[in-house]
Amino acid sequence: MTDLLIKLFIKKSDQSSQKYRNKCGTLAGVVGIFCNLLLFALKLVVGILSASVSVIADAFNNLSDMGSSVVSMLGFRLSAKPADPDHPYGHGRAEYISAFIVSGLILLMGFELLKSSVGKIINPEPLHFTGFSIFVLVTSILIKLWMMLFNRKLGSKINSSSLLLTAEDCRNDMLTTFAILISVIVMMLTDINIDAYVGTAMSLFILWSGFNTAKETLNPLLGEPLDKETAQSIEKEIMSFDGFLGIHDLIAHNYGTGRCFASVHVEVPANTDIVKCHEQIDLCEKLVCERTGVMLTVHMDPVETDNEKLSEAKSIISEKIKTIHPSLTLHDFRMTPKGEERTNLIFDVVIPADMEQKSAEIKEKIETIAKEIDPTYRCVISLDFDYTAK
Repeated sequence: MTDLLIKLFIKKSDQSSQKYRNKCGTLAGVVGIFCNLLLFALKLVVGILSASVSVIADAFNNLSDMGSSVVSMLGFRLSAKPADPDHPYGHGRAEYISAFIVSGLILLMGFELLKSSVGKIINPEPLHFTGFSIFVLVTSILIKLWMMLFNRKLGSKINSSSLLLTAEDCRNDMLTTFAILISVIVMMLTDINIDAYVGTAMSLFILWSGFNTAKETLNPLLGEPLDKETAQSIEKEIMSFDGFLGIHDLIAHNYGTGRCFASVHVEVPANTDIVKCHEQIDLCEKLVCERTGVMLTVHMDPVETDNEKLSEAKSIISEKIKTIHPSLTLHDFRMTPKGEERTNLIFDVVIPADMEQKSAEIKEKIETIAKEIDPTYRCVISLDFDYTAK
């Protein structure tokens, strides 16, 4: 059904990546607005006729979902805007902002539902359900099931966090409506009124879901690490070039889908041909962009490869710092003699972000390790952080 809608409403001429994303986002928004408006009207009628707080709350939940679809659609349109002088990296993060607004609406609806449900527990009212109520609730569940699958497939197709979150919200709506349906059936068969209690349980579930979706949508806005798979792909492409000895300081900034900028330091022999190395770097940046979608800038770091004493010290220290923490690595290792009684070892050490407060302790332990190798060694250490996901 998803593929059929795409064929009907998206022209073949709109298959360019950004235009296709925009069209898919607009299609998802229109479908969401239509379906949620229909469900709101049906449930509101049932809720008013039956005096059910949970059905009325579910109706307004669908109304908020309609608003979410509008916000999401606007987010896609904004993110599709080209770069301009004020936003040279484009407007891709507008999609993340729209997803965060959706999560805020989910939290607001959960709070309002909790307040209404608790009020009905304190002051219960008689309920009046009919066969039409059952029909509307079952229809709602089926529609939300289809919407969940629709948004999930479309979101996976264009890698959209906004649509994937909408799919999760549809799943939550389906489960809450199912809980209401059970309470209605129990009420009709046993005359036991559990409507307000079901509404309370629904509201807590919605609040929990809204909190999780808000957290997930904030991560790319605050700045999350480059995912492990992309980092490995970039390293693989770089290390496929002859003469590149290693990489470090891979840092990426995400400005929306298809707008990832990154920089990396690549180690090359100190005696390498600079012109040839520059040509390789240009080709490397181009291939990484083509194969991973990341616009990469490579910084060249020359390293000594024919200094046995330096290589030995670097190898021993690299191995022994693992006793401090298994993830510690070092790079940019240089050796500068200062007479017979002192030799400076100048290098950077990469530490986990959560070990920043132990910086002084880490440096002290590495200094001890170096002096065990040679009492004349003095370390000049700069601490870096790993900006890729583990």
